[in-house]
Amino acid sequence: MTKDISSELVGETFDPIPTSWNSKDTMLYALGVGANATDDLDFVYEGRGPKVLPTFGVIPGMLSMAGMFGKITVNPLMILHGEQGITCHREIPPDASAQVSGKVTAIWDKGKAAVLVVEGETSDQDGPLFTTRSSIFVRGAGGFGGERGPSASESNIPDRKPDEIVVEQTRPEQAALYRLSGDRNPLHVDPDFAKAAGFDKPFIHGLCTYGFVGRALLATFCDRNPAKFKSLDGRFAERVYPGDTITTEFWDLGEGKLVLQASTHRGVVLSQATAEVRN
Repeated sequence: MTKDISSELVGETFDPIPTSWNSKDTMLYALGVGANATDDLDFVYEGRGPKVLPTFGVIPGMLSMAGMFGKITVNPLMILHGEQGITCHREIPPDASAQVSGKVTAIWDKGKAAVLVVEGETSDQDGPLFTTRSSIFVRGAGGFGGERGPSASESNIPDRKPDEIVVEQTRPEQAALYRLSGDRNPLHVDPDFAKAAGFDKPFIHGLCTYGFVGRALLATFCDRNPAKFKSLDGRFAERVYPGDTITTEFWDLGEGKLVLQASTHRGVVLSQATAEVRN
């Protein structure tokens, strides 16, 4: 039985959801977030493993959100992805059977909208693989009397030039390719659906942008070694359209801690972003 959105759902947990993936899934995901056969061959070719991009974990991790939607009444036309994070406990295997356990960690009443925050832990037979954190912005679902929650904080960017900059162009078919990894929301490919939802045209999934940023982090600070990738968190600030160029700037704070942001020519698209890497 589904319920209306309310603060009473905070702390609600969901039964573990079984999931599995194979090397075809991980290679398709890599291509969906811009990997190529020159720089990223280890991630798109089974003859070299393949290795798995750490941000692939958001794909099975989103099952924790599915568990929440099984209990809450939500209009899919009104959903936007607000924030995303992942902490990798060890390298993700290219073939695995696992389960995802989820819980609602916060529900905020923003007046004209509600923000739902869910954490999911994905584990296989050897224990936890990664923990994901997701927030969903539901337009028109506020006003239920809950706490407003934290407001958007000021920029966390240091007052100096970035230490590293990575520039990558998305492809015209980027959203159509990325959706084959599981997020079939027509908002990102169907012009009529996008207009019905209040947007001028389809745009790239926030998690696709997140994957581009994750690849930039992996290449620049992890030597493309997934074992060195610990965590990545950020807030989706603006839409990215197929064909846009994503510029990711990094500030190295030392001891494996980083601050970053991603932008297109329209402005910042991933803000309040932080990351950690292992030496």
